[in-house]
Formats: sequence, structure tokens, C-alpha cells
Amino acid sequence: MRELDADTLMFFDQHIDVLPLYQAFEAMLHDVQEQCEREKKAMDELKAQGKEKTATYRQYMGNRLMYSRILDLYKQYGILDS
Repeated sequence: MRELDADTLMFFDQHIDVLPLYQAFEAMLHDVQEQCEREKKAMDELKAQGKEKTATYRQYMGNRLMYSRILDLYKQYGILDS
């Protein structure tokens, strides 16, 4: 989880009901970023084997497009640093 600055910590002290949502978001963001990286490595391995036309490779590609779109939206709305 990212370090929180003093203003953010004060906000959570005043709005404690929001903290579980923030923690869930951070966990989800971490999972998306990790899954994206794992699938990129798997795609690289499949590509090295000449298996770019397999269903598995194509599924990974679709997933990576979805993950990239999610992360791009977070950046667009200022939720995630560029």
C-alpha cells in the first residue's frame, strides 16, 4: 500500500467509514498491476515459443488490454500517478 501524507491521514481520521473502501481499492490496484505483469511474462514466454496464435496468448492479450484501460482511467481521473 502507498504511503499516505498527513492530510490524507487526517481525512481518514475524520471519515473512518471510507478507510475500508480505500484499502480495498489499494488491494485491487495492486492485484491488477501484478496480474498485468505476470501475464506479460507469460505472453513473452509464449511468443518466444511461437505460440502467438493460441487461445491462451489471445486471452492474455485481451486481459492486458482490459488492465491497461483500467490503469489508464485511474491516471485520467488523477487516482493514479502517471
